[in-house]
Amino acid sequence: MSIAESNSPKKVLYPRKTVERAKVALACSPFQRHLFETMCYQSVSTNAIANVSGTQQGYTKRPLSELAVENALMWLIQVGVLRREVDGQGITDSFRLTPLGRQLVEETQQSWNPTRRDRLSNMLNRWLRLPF
Repeated sequence: MSIAESNSPKKVLYPRKTVERAKVALACSPFQRHLFETMCYQSVSTNAIANVSGTQQGYTKRPLSELAVENALMWLIQVGVLRREVDGQGITDSFRLTPLGRQLVEETQQSWNPTRRDRLSNMLNRWLRLPF
């Protein structure tokens, strides 16, 4: 097991497999590191990531449809990296990092470069939705 530190004095324990799966999911996502760094201190809406605005802000390498963005973000929620923002009226279209996601972004200072094996593993986990 590895230890994840949040901004609070408490330490959160995550199983090693959970951390590894989250690292691979981040590396294989269609998003740039800048998006996750932004999510460390503020929520980001789907509209800011989708289409041309995502590339202009440095969140994606190429324009992505709103559906593609939503699907990729939902996968990152399932692996425990992101969470949806909630306001007084319910769930919004904005996302933030979880403590696990914040730990991974803070630990890794350089950009992620997934291997072919990482991409295959992420694809199979995502496609089959294997229990973890």
